[in-house]
Amino acid sequence: MHSTTFTDSARISPDGALTLPKDICDALGVGAGDRVSFVVQGSSVRIVNSAIYAMNLIQDEMEGEAERLGFSSEEDAMAFIDDLRKAEE
Repeated sequence: MHSTTFTDSARISPDGALTLPKDICDALGVGAGDRVSFVVQGSSVRIVNSAIYAMNLIQDEMEGEAERLGFSSEEDAMAFIDDLRKAEE
């Protein structure tokens, strides 16, 4: 992702389609076939990479869960996952 700030524009077609300029796609790390999300905040809209946005939402929702479950290391989490997999067999 670009760390610089810049502005670009695009025209909305008669059917409401919007083509993102290449420099915007590059900044978002998206290409043909990828998805973007439009995040509306008041009268402003942010366009974000959908995959990254979804991952950030999941991370925010999961914050503190490891501590709540008593995990103090990655090994604790992996042991928990192994136990779940064994229980499914």
